[in-house]
Amino acid sequence: MAQVANRRLAMTLYTGDTCPYSHMVRIVLAEKGINYDLIEVDLNNTPEDLKDLNPYNEVPTLVDRDLVLFEHQVIMEYLDERFPHPPLMPVDPVARARNRLMLKRIQRDWFSLFIELRKNKDAPDSVRSELCDSLVTISPIFEQKPYFMSDEFSLIDCTMAPLLWRLPIVGIELPASAKGLMSYAARVFEREAFVESLSEAETEMHQST
Repeated sequence: MAQVANRRLAMTLYTGDTCPYSHMVRIVLAEKGINYDLIEVDLNNTPEDLKDLNPYNEVPTLVDRDLVLFEHQVIMEYLDERFPHPPLMPVDPVARARNRLMLKRIQRDWFSLFIELRKNKDAPDSVRSELCDSLVTISPIFEQKPYFMSDEFSLIDCTMAPLLWRLPIVGIELPASAKGLMSYAARVFEREAFVESLSEAETEMHQST
């Protein structure tokens, strides 16, 4: 009975095995060393309990006892506050606001293009070029610090990593001129927590390229 009770108290993550937003949350969980139950969801046939928990019937969805959270950034910030070590967001409110703004820019400027390419195989080449060119343009900043404009790994890196990992599956190969960004990606991909966060399907993304 004790084992059953403990399982009921465990944190549970409903996740998609190729969903980049779920991947972000899994990286945070791994970085924090948090024990949790993982439920992989077939997005074409979502379970009834997810429909009851999340009004949008989406992943990622996190259940922590009586608390249900959805929307990846909300989940990531909650985990960082609930489990403060190692910290993935700065304590200073000004710095936190700047980090949140950067997270929003990554979503609007880069993930929107990635999602368009992922959902539409007939997306014009201009979309692919726009994403690639934008990443190449910011590549030099990654030569200044080991992580995204920081000496410490943060939620911004948890957000960037799934995007960079998935570039090959939308036909983007970064040129040699993006050496700063490529070195940064290699550093992040080698982190123990990143390797631990990968689903089998995500691992295969690079094995097949």
